[in-house]
Amino acid sequence: MKKYSQCSVTRSRGITMVESMVALVVISIGMLGIAGLYLSSLQAGRSANLRVQAVNLAAEMADRIRANRGAKGAYVLAAGTLPAAVTCSGTTDCAPTDLAHSDQNIWVTAIRASLPGAPTANGAIAFTDNPGATPDRYDITITWREAGQDVDSAYRLSMEL
Repeated sequence: MKKYSQCSVTRSRGITMVESMVALVVISIGMLGIAGLYLSSLQAGRSANLRVQAVNLAAEMADRIRANRGAKGAYVLAAGTLPAAVTCSGTTDCAPTDLAHSDQNIWVTAIRASLPGAPTANGAIAFTDNPGATPDRYDITITWREAGQDVDSAYRLSMEL
C-alpha cells in the first residue's frame, strides 16, 4: 500500500487574489473600449444629423431660387452676410429682387439657428450667368463648425436653371 505524503497532494480551494486582479484588469480594459466606441458613435450620429440639416437647408434655398427665376443674380450672397429683412406678404406684390433678399434673410437666419458655430455657421450663394445654350448655374454652400473641431464642415449644392 502506498502512502501519499501531504505535501504532494494539494487541493485547490477557490481563486487566488492575483487571478481575481488579472480578471478585473481584463474586464476594465474591455469596458473602456466599449465606452470609447459609444462616444465615437454619439459623435458620428451628431455629425450626420448636422449634415442632414445642411442638406435640407440647401435644398430649401434651391427650391426658393427655382420659384423665383426672375431674380437671377439677386440671389448672390457672400459668406458671413445677413441681408436685411424685406417684408413680402400676400397682400403686397414684391419685386423678384425683394423676394430674393427676403429668402436670403430667412435662409441665413435658419442656418444660424440650426447649425452650431455661431460665427462660422453661414451660407453663401454664387451665381454664374450663362447666356446662350447653357443654363444658369447656382452654387449653394453652407458652412458650420462642430463642437471640438478646429476645421469648418461644409456642404455644397450645385444646381442649374
